Amino acid sequence: MIKTLPELVKDKRGVRDIIAASLEAQMDADPRVCYLDADLMNCIGTRKLAAKYPLRAINCGIAESNMIGVAAGMSAAGMIPYAHTFGIFASRRVMDQAFLSVAYAKLNVRVLGSDPGVTAALNGGTHMPFEDMAPYLAIPKAIAIEVCDCAQAASIMEQVKDMYGLIYIRFMRKNPVAVYPEGTKFEVGRGALLRDGDDVTIMASGIMVAESLKAADQLAAEGISARVIDMFTWKPIDAALIEESARKTGAIVTAENHNYLSGLGAQVAEVVTSTYPVPVMRVGVEDEFGEVGPEDYLRKRFELTAEKVVAKAKAAIAMKK
Repeated sequence: MIKTLPELVKDKRGVRDIIAASLEAQMDADPRVCYLDADLMNCIGTRKLAAKYPLRAINCGIAESNMIGVAAGMSAAGMIPYAHTFGIFASRRVMDQAFLSVAYAKLNVRVLGSDPGVTAALNGGTHMPFEDMAPYLAIPKAIAIEVCDCAQAASIMEQVKDMYGLIYIRFMRKNPVAVYPEGTKFEVGRGALLRDGDDVTIMASGIMVAESLKAADQLAAEGISARVIDMFTWKPIDAALIEESARKTGAIVTAENHNYLSGLGAQVAEVVTSTYPVPVMRVGVEDEFGEVGPEDYLRKRFELTAEKVVAKAKAAIAMKK
């Protein structure tokens, strides 16, 4: 079981700070590591990399599809490329290049998609990806990860450097709720058990991990024992842990900052139906487009809250009976 912090408060750092520092450390240590950006270096704090490594940190401009093509070419030449843009452009706009130029060609690229779902906030519906994981889930052998906080970002960035293939990492740029102590380690492809319980399992990722822990506290106050799992790897999904949880608790709730028709909820439901069928209730965006607003408003607008997780947990438990 992985320990969580005793208090869930916003980190003073942004996830972008951890990503930028990790990229710099990797580029310092390995001349094969390179970084591409679609004119958002200021937004993610990587402009200093272009000054330090002008031949390995390249602003490709607002030409995201071309950026992924360049990344594929650099991989073919033996480099280890990372490519960043907002999640909306890191998914739909680049999909042909990600599918054919990288995955089909068996090349090695890490795509960093920032500001997923409601964390796009005031950038509005055009920049608010509720479906960015879906195309990566559909690409053969691709890996899809959602980062929860700064400690998890550090562990994931350290790990993916020496993995091979097409890897998509979605993360909020700014200040997340800190869930894990510094130095916590995670294994890509394995869900992280945060709390054990007997009545219902809550499987969450990203910003919904903190909400799910809050929900577990609320349920405990009512005498309901909830198992909580950070399912940060959506593909390859941890099918063994999902089946184990279904057998142990007999009911599952998923929670995601994503359209639940094409994301974590769908992935978990597919595993459950083919292994050990139990009720699966889903908290997520209910097949809608995004809109402009502060993140706090948008969380309530799309019901990405602990209260919604509690309600779904009770509904799932009722279905067991």
